Amino acid sequence: MAQVPSPVTIVTTTDGSGRRWGFTASAFSSLSLDPPLVLVCPAKSAGSHDTFVAAERFMVNILSAEQAGIARHFARSGHDKFTTGDMVPCELDLPGLPGATARLACAAHAVLDGGDHSILVGRVEAVYVGDQEPLVYHNRTFTRPEAASPALAAAR
Repeated sequence: MAQVPSPVTIVTTTDGSGRRWGFTASAFSSLSLDPPLVLVCPAKSAGSHDTFVAAERFMVNILSAEQAGIARHFARSGHDKFTTGDMVPCELDLPGLPGATARLACAAHAVLDGGDHSILVGRVEAVYVGDQEPLVYHNRTFTRPEAASPALAAAR
């Protein structure tokens, strides 16, 4: 599966006490146009897993090609991921990343079992779309879309 290029996202939410939570995910996909649904898959072993499966809302920040450092920061466990100040309140007052390629603010629609991951299905309620080139995860590294697909680059 490492050869399958994936978008890089940071998924965020806040809990009942107002604490912000987030994780980096490449297991993200559009699921349905009508209704507008997306899915993202947090690892069951993640410290934030229980918070996300119980969340009423969450934000999917689709990262731009320049945001690999932020992706790495949110992928590490054991520290406060929000100390760098990269996230600000955005759509539905959820933590969002300015400069993201897109942001999707979602209401929780379903939580499904996915082996060692859960599948969070979100109904998209608000969207921001920028014009930045997306960050891609391919062959266990962050890259740009053209670098992830030599055939695409050759066709241009």
